[in-house]
Amino acid sequence: MNLKQIRKSRGLSQAKLGELANVSIRTIQDIERRDDCRVSTAIILADALGVSLDALCRSDQAGN
Repeated sequence: MNLKQIRKSRGLSQAKLGELANVSIRTIQDIERRDDCRVSTAIILADALGVSLDALCRSDQAGN
């Protein structure tokens, strides 16, 4: 997941993203640490960040 990179590029703290997405900061911390989450949560976060689900979830590595 690209959550941390996208969040930081938008100048958002974990707390501010949590506020925008109505998701707990703990959830955001867990997602950034584990690098995965429920699809329903990913959709909410992608919407809050103004990116596609694909942009949020796909790896930037070649071959993926």
